[in-house]
Amino acid sequence: MEKLKTIRVALAGNPNSGKSTIFNALTGGHAHVGNWPGVTVEKKEGKFEYNGYNIIVTDLPGTYSLTAYSIDERIARDYIVKEKPDVVVCVVDSTNLERNLYLLISLLELGANV
Repeated sequence: MEKLKTIRVALAGNPNSGKSTIFNALTGGHAHVGNWPGVTVEKKEGKFEYNGYNIIVTDLPGTYSLTAYSIDERIARDYIVKEKPDVVVCVVDSTNLERNLYLLISLLELGANV
């Protein structure tokens, strides 16, 4: 039996932007979803297979920046810097693009594959 190639995907974004909803839809998981910041305070992992690939998805805590002042920022930044996922999906809330795009710029400056 042929071994599947693994792709690691991280879901990053501001609090309450929809990361956990996307995570649940992709993985069939049951990450807690709520309409307030701080619902996801640790990273969660799930996986699924698609088109010959084993996709591992990590739902990172919501954060407005990667300055590593809060525990959420530290968890998200450390995962992206140390684990170097193959792809970082920056989930944005279209009702507040300026604040959401600040995180996107930070991810690009960090050298993440966004």
